[in-house]
Amino acid sequence: MDSVWRKTAEMPHFEKLEGDVKTDVLIIGGGITGILCAYFMKERGIDYLLVEGREICHGVTGNTTAKITAQHGLIYAKMMRYAGVEKTKLYLEANQKAVMKYAELAQHFACDFTEKSSFVYSVDNRKKLEEEAESYRMLGLTDEIVETPELPFATAGAVMMREQAQFHPLKFLGKMAEGLNIREHTFVTQMMPGRAVTEQGTITYQQVIFATHYPIDNKHGCYFLKLYQHRSYVIALQQAQQMNGMYVDEDRRGLSFRGYKDLLLVGGGSHRTGKKGGNWQALRQAARQYYPDAVEKYWWAAQDCMPLDERPYIGCYSPAMPGCYVATGFQKWGITSAMVSAMLLADLVQGIENPYAAVFDPGRSIFHKQLLCNGAEAVINLLAPTKPRCPHLGCALKWNPVQHSWDCPCHGSRFAEDGRLLDNPANGNMRV
Repeated sequence: MDSVWRKTAEMPHFEKLEGDVKTDVLIIGGGITGILCAYFMKERGIDYLLVEGREICHGVTGNTTAKITAQHGLIYAKMMRYAGVEKTKLYLEANQKAVMKYAELAQHFACDFTEKSSFVYSVDNRKKLEEEAESYRMLGLTDEIVETPELPFATAGAVMMREQAQFHPLKFLGKMAEGLNIREHTFVTQMMPGRAVTEQGTITYQQVIFATHYPIDNKHGCYFLKLYQHRSYVIALQQAQQMNGMYVDEDRRGLSFRGYKDLLLVGGGSHRTGKKGGNWQALRQAARQYYPDAVEKYWWAAQDCMPLDERPYIGCYSPAMPGCYVATGFQKWGITSAMVSAMLLADLVQGIENPYAAVFDPGRSIFHKQLLCNGAEAVINLLAPTKPRCPHLGCALKWNPVQHSWDCPCHGSRFAEDGRLLDNPANGNMRV
């Protein structure tokens, strides 16, 4: 079970940290967010060090569908209602700048970058599309609803965003990482003000960026309430119809599509981590129905952090942690959100005011319906008398028969059958 990206890219390797070191900015996490942050730190002449507990791009980054787009589902009409037009415009602008930055950097890091149009379709809800199209008009975008002849089933149409893109993420990041100050197999076991403890030594820092997918500090910021994790699945098919656009269903239970060379990537089967879902079975059933002559070449799964209000948390980790920054809650749109994070955090560590900071402020209101769902899930699984328990905050783990793992429905940590940690926020293995 490896993604097409892992199978078709060679990644550089880095030595592990040995002994005590000092740095101005410590970056924890070697996925796309951490690597982009490191790149911008180097570009600005900032003293930095990136540490990764395993190998760079070992986790979520290597399992993305790698769509570079500011079209994050049908979010803009909804965002206008609860955040206002101005913040919605800033959200769009920040992500459009991220798309343009990838286009610029792709000229230096060969990565199969291709400009594509992005589409959000609905199988049966034209009204939702009309509301989103109206929000596009208010934001200065093309507001037409288009047909979807490339899709293998009937729809109510789709809203389109032009001049988006797709790429090979590990080809891009592998080349970018070659010139960066990175230490692999350097797992941070303890955080203290100004110091991070690893098995190999202590890192003294002035500022720190948590680029760990899910934040690893439980004491501040209430991220254990503000986030939950969601799994989704991908199969890559040969001998299937190729598509010129990138498509996603407005219904989270639906299918997404994009092409890569002679492959068609079909995504879906999603569910909250620790719960049941369609997984690969749903995708394979769709493939048999719509592409009966196709051959499955690759298959993999991804895990995403879901915020309360469809906006990532990027900025100050907590008022109680000065000089500490976080980037998390990217939903299904980690590629553009990672770039937004890196550009924003590069300003914040230098004390430069960034026009988008308020949009992504981790300290914004948490009073949303999803907060009640997250809280209820935590209480139910904390009180459940079953074993084993998650070492993160003690929730009862659920057995995942599809991936043969123990999954936490509270915060999304995952463990192999032998107890080995697969996905954070837990920072250690499960007791077996």
